[in-house]
Amino acid sequence: MTDQLNLFDPNNPPPAVADETPPPALPPAAQGPAEDIPSPADYAARRYLEYAMSVVTGRALPANADGQKPVQRRILYAMHRMGLYKSPKHVKSARVVGDVIGKYHPHGDSSVYDAMVRMAQDWSLRYPVVDGQGNFGSRDGDNAAAMRYTEARLTPIAELLLGELDEGTVDWKPNYDGVNDEPCVLPARLPFCLLNGASGIAVGMATEIPAHNLREVAAAAVALIRDPDFPEDELLKLVPGPDYPGGAQIISSAEEIAATYKSGRGSLRVRARWKIENLARGQWRLAITELPPGVSTATVMSEIEACSNPVAKEKAGKKVFTPEQLNLKAAFLSAISESGVRDESGKEHAVRLVIEPASSRQTPDDLLRLLLAHTSLETNASINLTLLGLTGSPRQGTLHDMIAEWCRFRLATVERRTRHRLAAAERRIHILEGRQAILLDIDRVIKVIRESDDPKADLIAAFKLSEIQAEDILEIRLRQLARLEGIKIGEELAKLREEAAGLNKLLDSESALRACVAAEIEADAKKYGDDRRTLIEAAERVTLSDAKNVSIPDEPTTLIVSRHGWLRSRTGHNVDPAQLSFRSGDSLLACIPCRTVDHLILLDTRGRAYSIAAADLPGGKGDGVPSTSLADFQDGGKLVLAQAVSADKLYLVAGEGGYGFRVKGEDFVSRGKAGKAFLTLDAGEAPAIFQPAPAGGEVAVFTRDGRALVFPLEDIRLLGKGRGLKLIDAAPGKTALEAIEAVVDGVAGKLKGERLEACRGNRGGKGKPLRAPRK
Repeated sequence: MTDQLNLFDPNNPPPAVADETPPPALPPAAQGPAEDIPSPADYAARRYLEYAMSVVTGRALPANADGQKPVQRRILYAMHRMGLYKSPKHVKSARVVGDVIGKYHPHGDSSVYDAMVRMAQDWSLRYPVVDGQGNFGSRDGDNAAAMRYTEARLTPIAELLLGELDEGTVDWKPNYDGVNDEPCVLPARLPFCLLNGASGIAVGMATEIPAHNLREVAAAAVALIRDPDFPEDELLKLVPGPDYPGGAQIISSAEEIAATYKSGRGSLRVRARWKIENLARGQWRLAITELPPGVSTATVMSEIEACSNPVAKEKAGKKVFTPEQLNLKAAFLSAISESGVRDESGKEHAVRLVIEPASSRQTPDDLLRLLLAHTSLETNASINLTLLGLTGSPRQGTLHDMIAEWCRFRLATVERRTRHRLAAAERRIHILEGRQAILLDIDRVIKVIRESDDPKADLIAAFKLSEIQAEDILEIRLRQLARLEGIKIGEELAKLREEAAGLNKLLDSESALRACVAAEIEADAKKYGDDRRTLIEAAERVTLSDAKNVSIPDEPTTLIVSRHGWLRSRTGHNVDPAQLSFRSGDSLLACIPCRTVDHLILLDTRGRAYSIAAADLPGGKGDGVPSTSLADFQDGGKLVLAQAVSADKLYLVAGEGGYGFRVKGEDFVSRGKAGKAFLTLDAGEAPAIFQPAPAGGEVAVFTRDGRALVFPLEDIRLLGKGRGLKLIDAAPGKTALEAIEAVVDGVAGKLKGERLEACRGNRGGKGKPLRAPRK
């Protein structure tokens, strides 16, 4: 394929290839000697190259001269010939399509109608050239109605493409059957290839030209026409970037845009535009009013739905959600209310997508970062300035090259138009001079005509006329020989001679021709130009890592952990554990009031700690999700204890063997699903204590065999992980550590008074029995 693409050299253009299937090859007998017969490989390569060039030049790529592909050009020309240029009425689209495929385009009707529909969509083209009436589709990707139901005519701006078509401005070629002629290009008065852009995929190449603002492109064209050496950097100041039909915002820097235009290839980062609408009682909502090119409200809503309700993947015969899916789902459910996304687009608002937050306490920036990272509200818009040059060969150019080449085309077009108008004016002057000559002696003219056998020849001899003048005199009516007509002829002659002098001045002076073209472009820009829609303002790109750093609203929540490891959450702290339901054979392990910014820590039988963000736990009234989907338990470890931790608080952790320590909440948190080794245990030992640590004072440590030991909390060392210090003389089994209670106002659980005093001792001691021995 690389060798074939090298043949697409603009300095060595390939022969023109029609967009129809080439005729079959001649049989070997008709091709000459046997040694001239190409090999099958050469034959296939040549035929494939012909096909490739047919697709490139005849279907996929637009011409830089008028910005149209062949099917678009034929639609416009057919509608022009049907009188739909200034028609006050629309005609059936089927009539237009029938005329196009019957006279000019030898392909199916659907290809023609689809192209015409796009030419009428104001969200597809920056400056639509077809005025459609009826259902021509929608931004959400809905198809247009059948062509028998819709109607169309040309828009006023189509004058810039078709207005000079019959003034000798362009070359013509026969249509596919040779019966009619069609223009090779249209005499565009502005660079429509940049105004409306183009998109297409050919063989071995593609094009993606964005739309631009008419005033900006016209200003750049005027600058290059007046000064062919106008600097490229200065030109890029006149055309700062694309101007998409749907508006939006380009957040790429000016340097990135300039680099893309200078190379002819690249991509720009485009972001939707929105506004924050403040409501009553401190509430607010997000209203998206402009979308990037190729993005619809239906696309964004489907992406939000996919993030909020992910599709489970099959794993070992079961449907399992990945941690990323669950985390993303939790993030969207905590950021967007259940019924908070709706499309309010309509006649009043072309685009209006309303998103309501789950809580007014979260900031709009957090919600926007989440949406921009995971939906098409921020996306890349590719640019590939590949087109057909004036020679008809495909090439990739820069913005400066495209406008400069179109300026050369426009100057040549205006020169051809000027010569055509001059020739028409001189023909008319010649005829009027003949009429003026015979008006001085009308009686003699009548006599010559009445008495002559060959009036034409005698008129030429008697009055020294040309054949054209004599033919005109013989065909005019007698009323045109009146005295008053002679005055009109003199006035028209004076006007035509003045016009011819002006046309000759344009042809004799390049500077005058350039000034004329520049003035026409400025007049067209003033008539048809409009303000820029797309905002160009550099901004930081939102990445997935940015979305992960979105702050979670700090709200009350209750985490519910079952003994079989099912996890869920409920909003608020008013949760009655007795009202909770579980799967058959399962029961409650922990019901933990906390905040949405906290982490749920799971301790397994091997002392590993697994951290899960509280906001990642699904809400609702279901059974929740299994802990194994959020934590990867190592070496056969089983869930034993669960606790919600805050980063800045302290917690008590101890094993059944009586060893434990205090730890900061932030030391529990780990990044991976595999957790972290946290509590060192002996063989056969399991975690026994995992609870918030008291602020100070004393603690009472209890064992299963009814012993208690009271000592100061400060005696328990603060560690990050490990085994800790011996809290009480205990061992796994009947004498295992069972509980730790804070001593508050002389009471620790059921321990108080004299018994509490009797249990005071040094950390690591055996403690005292809770009941006094019987006497």
